[in-house]
Amino acid sequence: MSNSIRCVPAILTDDTLALGKMVLQTENFTDFAQFDIMDGRFVPSLSVSCEQIASMRTKLTWEAHLMVLHPESCLEEFKQAGAQKIVFHYEATSSPDQVIRQIKNLGMQAGLAVNPETPIDVITPLLGELDSVLFLSVNPGFYGAKFIPEVLDKIAAFRKAHPRMETGIDGGVKENNIVQIAETGVNVIYVGSAIFMQPDPADSYRRLTRLAEAYTPL
Repeated sequence: MSNSIRCVPAILTDDTLALGKMVLQTENFTDFAQFDIMDGRFVPSLSVSCEQIASMRTKLTWEAHLMVLHPESCLEEFKQAGAQKIVFHYEATSSPDQVIRQIKNLGMQAGLAVNPETPIDVITPLLGELDSVLFLSVNPGFYGAKFIPEVLDKIAAFRKAHPRMETGIDGGVKENNIVQIAETGVNVIYVGSAIFMQPDPADSYRRLTRLAEAYTPL
């Protein structure tokens, strides 16, 4: 099992001005980010759109985490906007295998996100076509939602069974739980409020990264 780990800032907002500020902040401390997209249907909240992200003309390399129903309907516009990767939810479509193929045909990487209650075995048949799996450790749709620690056991079991699959966690990550998260063997830790709602986002990002890297399992 690889012991590499990285923290990725997760940019989530419904305000264009806030989006611009968060993008500029992120460019000062890393070169890669995730944009969270919410449609008000798959999840209750609504975020900025793909068009608004495209207007930022950021120098960041980025991926889109689509918390939207029928993700297949917006893949092309994210490709045009510059997304390197699309992460969509297993629960948001009746044909996840077809969505994966569409993403790949557009020349992007494909990641699959799963909600806390979704069992591992339902996604196992799809793993051969995926570039990554993302475990939600909150009920998606709300910034700063409560962390669900039981997801860590699911991640540890998944990593043991599929050590070569890039595995991420998203939701409720803080300085007081990131060590426990890292010990599951997860590869990527997505962080939102613990970076952007702090007085110094760059310092918070670096501190979280140091904590995660120090406790990565051997």
